[in-house]
Amino acid sequence: MSGISGKVVAITGAGSGIGEATAVRLAARGASVVLGARRTDRLTALAGRIRDAGGHAEAVPTDVTRLEDLRGLVAAALDRFGRLDVLVGNAGIARTAPVADLDVEGWDAMIDVNVRGVLHGIAAALPVFREQGRGHLVTVVSTSGLKITPTQAVYAGTKNAVRTLLEALRQESTDGVLRTTSISPGFVKTGLADHINDPTTREQIRQRMRTLGLEPDAVARAVAFAVEQPDDVEIGDITLRPTRQD
Repeated sequence: MSGISGKVVAITGAGSGIGEATAVRLAARGASVVLGARRTDRLTALAGRIRDAGGHAEAVPTDVTRLEDLRGLVAAALDRFGRLDVLVGNAGIARTAPVADLDVEGWDAMIDVNVRGVLHGIAAALPVFREQGRGHLVTVVSTSGLKITPTQAVYAGTKNAVRTLLEALRQESTDGVLRTTSISPGFVKTGLADHINDPTTREQIRQRMRTLGLEPDAVARAVAFAVEQPDDVEIGDITLRPTRQD
């Protein structure tokens, strides 16, 4: 199965930013999208916009730290559209600070969302993909794991944990059923900085996003490129940055 039209795609973190842009782009190209996020007002509004434009969308309140919520997202795709072709794991948070600040609460939150949330998605979707005989995991990682910088040690660690996980899963899945894609964006104009506690660091990152960041649709186009490939083509990794990002 190639192309995007007719595919069923579930998206976590779909309430804003990259997830929202991905939902809009894939729906415009004929995919049926199942939208998962914690903010139900945003999900409902987005699903309504997609339907008003002639697309197919279902909104499912989803907290990726809860395995039962991911199972509910996958079940909603099966109930509403009969199958699930792609799971886009986009939910993520950043709580950047020097390790010496000992923000244990922030570390735990990033591990729960950025790592455990991805594992929950795999646990929910993989049995369905195996039963169907095909499926695709597209996971948004980060260039923070490729270039390690101060204050991002734990955040980058969570992203590299996911990158390692997906590569191992790829090597375990060479029977042609499962495809995995890691997408690593640089600075993108999203609300990722909202979770940073230190106001100075938060404003610095927001300023860099405003002056340097890509629009979320740039990442959505990368997701679409990976999704539209035929089943015998696996796009393992995509890295995209603003051209002025070092």
